[in-house]
Amino acid sequence: MLESSKSILSKILFMSIVSFLLIGNTASAQSFKLLRYDENYEFLKDSNRNFYERLKFIPLNQDKEVYMSIGGEARYEYVDFNNEDWGRFNIGHNNFLLQRYDLHADVHLGKRIRIFAQLRSALEDGRENGARGIDEDQLNVQNLFVDVNFWQQKDKKITIRAGRQELDYGSGRLISVREGPNARLYFTGGKLMYTSSRVSIDAFAMMADTVHTGVFDNKMSKQLNLWGAYSKIIFPKAGNLDLYYLGFRRDESVFEEGIAPERRHTIGSRLWKYGGGFIYNLEAAYQFGTFGSGNINAWTGSVDIGYMFENVKFKPTINLRNDYISGDKNQGNGNLQTFNPLYPKGGYFGFSPQVGPVNLIDIHPYATMDLLPQLKMQVDVVLNWRFSTQDGVYRPSGILNLRGSDSDERYIGTAYLANFTYSVNKYISVVSGIQYFKTGAFIDDMIPNSKDGVFFNARLGFKF
Repeated sequence: MLESSKSILSKILFMSIVSFLLIGNTASAQSFKLLRYDENYEFLKDSNRNFYERLKFIPLNQDKEVYMSIGGEARYEYVDFNNEDWGRFNIGHNNFLLQRYDLHADVHLGKRIRIFAQLRSALEDGRENGARGIDEDQLNVQNLFVDVNFWQQKDKKITIRAGRQELDYGSGRLISVREGPNARLYFTGGKLMYTSSRVSIDAFAMMADTVHTGVFDNKMSKQLNLWGAYSKIIFPKAGNLDLYYLGFRRDESVFEEGIAPERRHTIGSRLWKYGGGFIYNLEAAYQFGTFGSGNINAWTGSVDIGYMFENVKFKPTINLRNDYISGDKNQGNGNLQTFNPLYPKGGYFGFSPQVGPVNLIDIHPYATMDLLPQLKMQVDVVLNWRFSTQDGVYRPSGILNLRGSDSDERYIGTAYLANFTYSVNKYISVVSGIQYFKTGAFIDDMIPNSKDGVFFNARLGFKF
């Protein structure tokens, strides 16, 4: 029964995608979005639609004001890791397979009401030390929410959203859907959204579900875990400004300082501009609150500047990034200066990093190039130091990985990365990358006989 439940979604996805690929590479007016619920296929309403486009716009009444859109994804990934966590657990060579499938339906009941539902299956097979939380969630309801547009005037609109939903804001530094790992994040709660041509503001209150690896077995926390507001202001030709406040609650948080209930508040801003020519992404955030009986006082700052040579062959970009992320200053005194990245995206400092955005200083030059119109390459070098010698090294999720107060060494190590993305067509993509992590003085000090880490992955993805 369990195996049939796990495989039903993959069989439906496989049959659907094969059907779409057989009809050729049909074009449409938009690309697939990171959050699939951001797609809108109403533009197909009055067109002569082929088989694929008829699935993207299915009229449910005569005047076509009530309609449905269907979509999905299948993703297959091979992972080969040698000396994960720098040989700390003596696992050595570890290779495994990851699969992800989803199906969604987007139903519009006129101009005011919309229902979005999505099933997702994330599977892992062959990992020697078992599936991580980011690897497997055999079958779950990823999105199930209702939108109500209760006010609209020209380009301005106010919408209420209630139910289970994915969230992704800014650069994914603090709230991300976590696209890189196999199992994406989601929350259950409510959101009030205001949008116009130049300003958007979201206010939200969310519960974080407890994720189990089985079939429809995830549990709602029944307490408020994440709340706040996120705004974006567009300055034509100048850039964009994000302003945000985030509240966070966890009843049992783990830092090198200890284990205690955490109530944390984050205020921050981001100034950014992408596109041709000079590009930049500047972000700073300050955190305060309580950790057990102690106080929280943490911060982060990031500078990412570069240049895109859009009129040069291969359209190269060069960037230099520098991050400062606070760590605890006095281990054991009860107060906490460790920055909490809340719900960050995996791969923020590389596509499979071993070092997360906590207690960190990094220097990160990187470059991209379009080798072919369909083939993009990115190369990175990331040099990592501990911000504070009284705090340890944390995983990309923010979970403590290696305690550090017993060592005075700061240098964690250097990651060398190369990544290639080939877009076969709109529906099919192939991504492959390799990472070599050269251990530094801190890792060598804390792990006897530490070993450099090597990571390789190859991913095939289908979307429709």
